[in-house]
Amino acid sequence: MSRIGKQPITIPTGVTVEITPDFVTTRGPKWTLNFNILEGVVVSQDAGILTISITDIANKQQKAFWGLTRAMIANMIIGVSSGYTKALEIIGVGYKFDIKSPTKMELAIGFSHKVLVDAPAGVTITADATEKNRIHIASHDKQLLGYFAAYIRSLKKPEPYKGKGIRYVGEHVRRKAGKTAGK
Repeated sequence: MSRIGKQPITIPTGVTVEITPDFVTTRGPKWTLNFNILEGVVVSQDAGILTISITDIANKQQKAFWGLTRAMIANMIIGVSSGYTKALEIIGVGYKFDIKSPTKMELAIGFSHKVLVDAPAGVTITADATEKNRIHIASHDKQLLGYFAAYIRSLKKPEPYKGKGIRYVGEHVRRKAGKTAGK
């Protein structure tokens, strides 16, 4: 049995969930999200609690879909009610973020040119109020937010010798000793 799939999902106030044979639709104050119900998975709602089950317990593919479906629906409910955020920081002399609008950003990251980044629909970029080398990215979709944050980080990954680059807040970069360490 799936340890994740058999856990019930409680629906918070302000969020409505509509279940059809093919889709699960969640509506909240922030957004509306849809998820295709995968083959063999059954979603049922009773008194503000969603339960997910499968039709054939012996089928390996359905067991994999069971936990996946539960995790995706739980992420959708959190996304439409409160949303998700990630914070990135930039380390390095002359490296900086410049926010042009909530969906556009310009980066100076050591190249001969500035790098322009456009956020996908549903993602907003804001500068940190206290630290100038930190930005916050917010979205209703956890998967989209993770992809976009990873894309920004991939533009200039933190290097192991000086630690310069773009990293997640709280990320530990393993540092290496330089050439002089061997002498």
